[in-house]
Amino acid sequence: MSEEFVAALKKDYLNELALKEQRVDGRKADEVRALKITTGVIGTAEGSAMVELGKTKVFVGVKVATGSPFSDRPKDGVIITSAELIPIASPNFEVGPPSQASIEVARVVDRGIRESKMIELSELCIKDGEKVWMVNIDIHTIDYDGNLFDAALIAAVAALKTTVMPAKRLKVASEDFPLKLHHTPTSLTAVKVGKSVFVDPQVEEESVAQARLTVTVDEHGAIRAMQKGLVGSFTVDEVKYIIETSQRLGHETREAIRKASGK
Repeated sequence: MSEEFVAALKKDYLNELALKEQRVDGRKADEVRALKITTGVIGTAEGSAMVELGKTKVFVGVKVATGSPFSDRPKDGVIITSAELIPIASPNFEVGPPSQASIEVARVVDRGIRESKMIELSELCIKDGEKVWMVNIDIHTIDYDGNLFDAALIAAVAALKTTVMPAKRLKVASEDFPLKLHHTPTSLTAVKVGKSVFVDPQVEEESVAQARLTVTVDEHGAIRAMQKGLVGSFTVDEVKYIIETSQRLGHETREAIRKASGK
């Protein structure tokens, strides 16, 4: 059989399952995959974590340096988030400049951290207008089986919670100290397949989805960011359902982060 014919058969099969509100891996519509978080996995980073969400595996390393602030934000430090999707993780990823997919993953993670006020940029200022802390969050996908958004944010949050500012080495202070954090954002991504809404989609579900929505909330359940993807749409009730599920499941995710990071 041709690859195109096999792909068409698989798509039909997944859509038929969705009509019955069933999933290819047997999960319930609002059930996420097994989550494993390991911190301290990159010895040369100031903070790091590995997340396994089902078969999706993501590493995040946090590197901290000092530099000059942006001219329009002289009293604020800098956060730079980047994502790398390498071919070893999936045949759909290619070597070269950042793809639209990698840019979107980095943007969603960055927005979740910024908008939740997990890090107050003003607290990264060392000397007004001259010197600030620069926090670089590097996301690396090792194995891809869907839902990079949630896996990457969980890994980034866990890595930040273990980050130690290299103040002594960079001659900013006499002793190193933990990065000061204020909130713990978590996200939940859902896709629409036919008339069904499934959370934490694996790669086959993403391949047939008409719409995707990622909702980021903080520990109080407040909505901090939302990202809509693909060309389809959700009803108002479906959006409310995704928000409520993000709020509910966020508590479990934060507890897993706390146990892995100790914070």
